[in-house]
Amino acid sequence: MGGFISINLEENYKKNEKFLQSLNEISMERQIQLQYQMQERQRALQIARNRDIFLWFSAFNITAASGLLTGFRRTKRTYLLAPLLPLMFVNLYYWDLAYGNKLHRIRMEAEHIMSHESDMLELPCGLPSPSSVDQGRLDAEEKKKIHPPLP
Repeated sequence: MGGFISINLEENYKKNEKFLQSLNEISMERQIQLQYQMQERQRALQIARNRDIFLWFSAFNITAASGLLTGFRRTKRTYLLAPLLPLMFVNLYYWDLAYGNKLHRIRMEAEHIMSHESDMLELPCGLPSPSSVDQGRLDAEEKKKIHPPLP
């Protein structure tokens, strides 16, 4: 009788193991998809932010350029045109970031770094281990005991 129960338990364990494995695969696929969608949304927010910065900076650039050009026409002093050059470079940078292909170039450079310079991506002291995380947690608790927060 004991042999029958142990065989039945082993069969159930094998069935449950396959079921749990499929659940884990589905869970991991969902987590990967969730992370991908969150990254897409953050990239969209970053692009929108860059476009907004470009519009505000363009308005400032136009205002400053009109004032500097008016001052140049009245006084004929060429040093009044000097600030236009750096302002134009910054404005063009933001235009490229907001509407150009700068993000594509950044992505290509990141892919190059990941494939050819992967040693640059290593974390100092390697990956944290569970023991190092626990040690940090215990150290933080000890610091709280030594220096309790003021009420």
